[in-house]
Amino acid sequence: MPDVIVIGAGGGGPVVAKELAQRGLDVLLLEGGSRNANIEAKWTRLEDDANNPLWGYLRFGADDREMPWWQRDHPQNSQVFHVAGVGGTTAHYFGNSPRTPPGVFAGYAGPDAGAYDTAHRFPFTYEEFRPYLEWVEDTLPILTAPMGTKEEIFFRGCERIGLPVLRQRDTTHDSYRPQENAILQPEGTAGRTTDPALLTYPQAQGCTMCGGCLQGCNLPRQAPRNLKAKRSTDNSYVPMALTADRWAPGGRAVTLVSDAFVTKIHTRTTLLGAPQAVGVTWRDTRTGAVTRVDAKVVVMAGSVVENPRLWLNSGLPNPNGWVGRGLTDHALDWVTGIFDEDTDQDKGQDSACRADFPGRGAIENVGLGPATQVLSMLLSDSGVRGAYGNGRGVTGPWDGKTGRPLGLELKDTMRDNNKLLNMLILTDDDVEAKNRVLRSPLPPDRNGPMPKARMYKRVRSARTLRNREWLAAKAVEIMRAAGARKVIRIDMAPLMLHTQSSMRMGHRASDSVLNADGEARAVRNLFIADNSALPNSVGGVNPTLTTQALATRTAEKIFTRHFGGDPWVNVEAPLSSADDRVTQAVVAAGIT
Repeated sequence: MPDVIVIGAGGGGPVVAKELAQRGLDVLLLEGGSRNANIEAKWTRLEDDANNPLWGYLRFGADDREMPWWQRDHPQNSQVFHVAGVGGTTAHYFGNSPRTPPGVFAGYAGPDAGAYDTAHRFPFTYEEFRPYLEWVEDTLPILTAPMGTKEEIFFRGCERIGLPVLRQRDTTHDSYRPQENAILQPEGTAGRTTDPALLTYPQAQGCTMCGGCLQGCNLPRQAPRNLKAKRSTDNSYVPMALTADRWAPGGRAVTLVSDAFVTKIHTRTTLLGAPQAVGVTWRDTRTGAVTRVDAKVVVMAGSVVENPRLWLNSGLPNPNGWVGRGLTDHALDWVTGIFDEDTDQDKGQDSACRADFPGRGAIENVGLGPATQVLSMLLSDSGVRGAYGNGRGVTGPWDGKTGRPLGLELKDTMRDNNKLLNMLILTDDDVEAKNRVLRSPLPPDRNGPMPKARMYKRVRSARTLRNREWLAAKAVEIMRAAGARKVIRIDMAPLMLHTQSSMRMGHRASDSVLNADGEARAVRNLFIADNSALPNSVGGVNPTLTTQALATRTAEKIFTRHFGGDPWVNVEAPLSSADDRVTQAVVAAGIT
């Protein structure tokens, strides 16, 4: 019987598992997808091979790509961009790790305090939270991204419209800067050549600048797993968790079981009449075998979509109706500029610079290969540019009406992929009860009733819509100042890539699932430690760093409240996942 069961090995679950195992607890980590071992042999740089949502190796489905993907019910024009397997969606994220702006936390009284979703702030202060951000920044580690041509062009546009440079990690005012990314810096031959023969560890270390972040990171070749460049959790927290007995005095190695899809959380009734989590049942996705195991504490980290599904399928209480409600997605939008000069957009880290506008959201540069570039411009809610407007097709400072380019316009746009520059709009959107995850009326799959993700895009709060339009216009302004000869706005349909808040923590029991410690209000000893626990859209910044800092804080609360341990943040110094002691442990354990 383990001390703690963690459900999900994506962005948050391995953080909890590593931190508790390091301090001597017996942790069982269950992942519905595959182990993602031997990635050098299995993963390629081919865009469709990796990212095809039906059969790509980074899809949401079983490791056997001959089997159907795990379906979700999308009642609107949308896509949920999630990945199954150890590492979860961090396997294809860009490593972007900006800090959450202080304005989304309790007690904030800055001049822009009223610009945020003031009804759904974090139930503690930024000053309390900052040490957990610093802990994760040191653990991964998070470093300033190396710059290239596309970043130079982005900065040129920001400078010409008068934006100042941000010279710190705390985001407090409108500004631009290099990204702080969870990617190891290039060393040796890395970043200096594209010759595969020269990009083998230890001759090459860190980021090879290959431009394939979205396809998962298996470089440098022959590097130990914890020294692969991108710090997705399969390359960072998971290796640390699996070897905690080797590098942490008194630590215990986490037990990881993959292909284990959890279908039920079990509870018992306490003497006070409240339900308490006592264990889980999972289904082996290869054999169909069903297993139950009990523990003192259960942690849900299965994703913004799967956590509500598991809660509802388990028959857990939902007294205020907020399980699955409040889904935020940064109301993403996409702006593409066409240049006469080379942008080298498919070289280097995929997203290495950004501009932040606290209270409104952010804009970041995204470099893509040609296949994903086309895909990014086709997911629109405004129809086809110049053909039909689909009820929107609005005009603005961009060229023509919003919408997807097709036919001759698409051919002209894609004439040279390295003359394009993309800007992703990250809107600081409001928590809204109508945006939610619930059980689908469609027939169940092998793992039970499916989730239905309902995201209203056109009927959003006035603040969300205002922020989105302002940021899109600002992106066009930067693009034109940088020298673009043509700018296209896509009006992106919901791309549930930055998904948050479906099991939110909060101040009030009336509109939150979790208390300020990350524990479920309605079920004792049940915690949530992934994006779904976030109380709001974190000011429109990329959510992974915030989620991992919150998971670190939740792990500390579990350790002190349920196992009699002492707090560690502000007392201990974190160990980097790329530390020599970790590397030696990973190599000795044969983790690939």
